Amino acid sequence: VQLQASGGGLVQPGGSLRLSCIASESILRFFAMAWYRQTPGKRRELVARVRSDGSTNYADSVKGRFRISRDIAKQMVYLQMNNLNSEDTAVYYCNSQRPPSDYWGQGTLVTVSS
Repeated sequence: VQLQASGGGLVQPGGSLRLSCIASESILRFFAMAWYRQTPGKRRELVARVRSDGSTNYADSVKGRFRISRDIAKQMVYLQMNNLNSEDTAVYYCNSQRPPSDYWGQGTLVTVSS
């Protein structure tokens, strides 16, 4: 399984970015697709998850600002990030879950700074 994330970059506080992740196989073959993020010295944390049935969940810190979505036909998952702040600065990772396995893409850096 290969996952390729893209869309990171530098954005000003209050701005928006959309991350994209393309999977090498149908995303319906996974229990869930998710976005995680990590900053130096901290554990990787779940940002948002979409399960195969379409249900979603979010970290409290991003609720109301971020939205995870998917395009099944394109085998893609997106993370729309709005009203970004400095605490959102991190490397973001695309993840797919097919218990007992987890698959990870390479990270994409999001920097929120003026």
